[in-house]
Amino acid sequence: MRQSIIHVALVVRDYEEAIDFYTKKLNFELIEDTYIQEQDKRWVVVAPPNSHGTSILLAKASKEKQKDFIGNQTGGRVFLFLSTDDFWRDYNDMIAKGIEFLRQPQEHEYGTVAVFKDLYGNLWDLLELSKEHPLAKK
Repeated sequence: MRQSIIHVALVVRDYEEAIDFYTKKLNFELIEDTYIQEQDKRWVVVAPPNSHGTSILLAKASKEKQKDFIGNQTGGRVFLFLSTDDFWRDYNDMIAKGIEFLRQPQEHEYGTVAVFKDLYGNLWDLLELSKEHPLAKK
């Protein structure tokens, strides 16, 4: 049996501002942007460059209750983990583009990590795994 998680839904306030943030600030690729007429919504998928793993479905809040979770989908915990092959390249690029880091870079046995906020306040780890880590690409 082979299974994988293909998308993670991220509740957003507005499609255009979310697409702009993810493609221009984090350098993600816009994989799909399709209007679904029968549901009057869009299917918007973004992913890190050259990624073959999980992508993010930008899901616009359509109900008041959903709006309450924009920027706080995990109650203040780190929500998503952006893995990179060059931590300092991406960290410096993100700083130059105005990304706010809440925890500065730290070296750990598992790799180099820093915590940043997306445009809505969701917390992310920017992470370069050590070569010895079981999930590191060989």
